[in-house]
Amino acid sequence: MLRSIGIRLISLCLGASVMTTGLTLPMQTRVDSPDSDRFAILEVLKNQQANWNKGDVDAFLEGYWHSPGLTFCGTGGIARGWDAVRARYEKNYADREAMGRLEFSALEFRFLEPDAALVLGHWHLTRAKGDVGGVFSLVWKRLPEGWRIIHDHTSAVEPGNEK
Repeated sequence: MLRSIGIRLISLCLGASVMTTGLTLPMQTRVDSPDSDRFAILEVLKNQQANWNKGDVDAFLEGYWHSPGLTFCGTGGIARGWDAVRARYEKNYADREAMGRLEFSALEFRFLEPDAALVLGHWHLTRAKGDVGGVFSLVWKRLPEGWRIIHDHTSAVEPGNEK
């Protein structure tokens, strides 16, 4: 009987050890993780902000999915396709003065699937003719070229109401 209890105890310990190893091993061997994906998306956003602040709309747009399937919703309605989104930016931000200096803040990440994410945040343009800002929700997809925005919903919000 004592021998039977000892064998059960050893079996339980070995089983727990195998289960623990089995649970942590995939986490250690996974190449992509929410942290690395968050970092990759942040890099795209940092590049977008830097390119905007250089006045380079085309480089800014590299963060978007270059596809007819891209959508952008804003106060001007819905723009469908990369070309329409580019035309919208060129119309609304025709020169450096209109573009101002862009800053993103208060970013929130929600990973919907391994290859899809939602990012909420605030945007602010500092401009000589008056600052403007608001909120955005960006739907991201991991594509062969990396993480890209496939849908952008951006709204202007009166200062102080950005909560």
